[in-house]
Amino acid sequence: MNPSAELRQLTLMRQKLKKHTPKILWYSASSAWYALKRATLWPSAYLHPQRRDSIRQLAGFKDTHRGERCFIIGNGPSLQKTDLSRLQNEYTFGLNRIYLLFPDLGFSTTYYLSINNLVIEQCAAEIIGLKIPKFISWRARNLIPATPDMVFLHTTYTGPRFAIDARGRLWEGATVTYVALQLAYHLGFQQVILIGVDHSFSTQGKPNMTVVSPGDDLDHFHPAYFGKGFRWQLPDLDTSERGYTRARRAYEDAGRQVLDATVDGKLTVFPKVAYETLF
Repeated sequence: MNPSAELRQLTLMRQKLKKHTPKILWYSASSAWYALKRATLWPSAYLHPQRRDSIRQLAGFKDTHRGERCFIIGNGPSLQKTDLSRLQNEYTFGLNRIYLLFPDLGFSTTYYLSINNLVIEQCAAEIIGLKIPKFISWRARNLIPATPDMVFLHTTYTGPRFAIDARGRLWEGATVTYVALQLAYHLGFQQVILIGVDHSFSTQGKPNMTVVSPGDDLDHFHPAYFGKGFRWQLPDLDTSERGYTRARRAYEDAGRQVLDATVDGKLTVFPKVAYETLF
């Protein structure tokens, strides 16, 4: 049996088993299974020399921006309606293929973050060329050559949490923006402002399913963002919202704040603010 057929068979078996198992028992068994899988990642994620170096770097970043504000720049089409020139002297986090904007902006973001294996694998050369601190998922370490300005984060798909210290495990919450919120907290930012987080996609399909783009990208700020032939995963907006709710609670509990200045954004978790009023 080839690997693809075997995977389909295992998926069908799992679906049948889930259908005939009481929900509470299935949830408990699944939680235990995922916890065990995360435990197998521990030795590499904390003891590998490369990760140990990243942990030391993260210790140096801890609270370096205490009391300051930053902008987390999503990648939605709304960026086309946002005056990004105002951010030149602000602290900013850029995500995934945000660098496609840099030539027109005339400046880069302060920090760069990517945790998606497909993005990192297909864009490794472009990411390496960025001359800014880069935060990359440890899971993707074999997909991209390490550079001195690259910090590896231990991120996982499972185990919902909001990490206030990025040296430990960070739950991905189905969106790189959620990891950026955890990283911004680690760096000490008092106020975090989201822009370009449209939280709306025209492409439909099963959440997290890998698809191949058939043409120009209509769901991001640039048609070549996930352009023709690019492999990417469909959004999981429900899981993202659960993560964002955790982030809002963590920031508010610490007397900090997350605001959403996305133009016409559909996300309702964070307080809204008009972008123009922030300057």
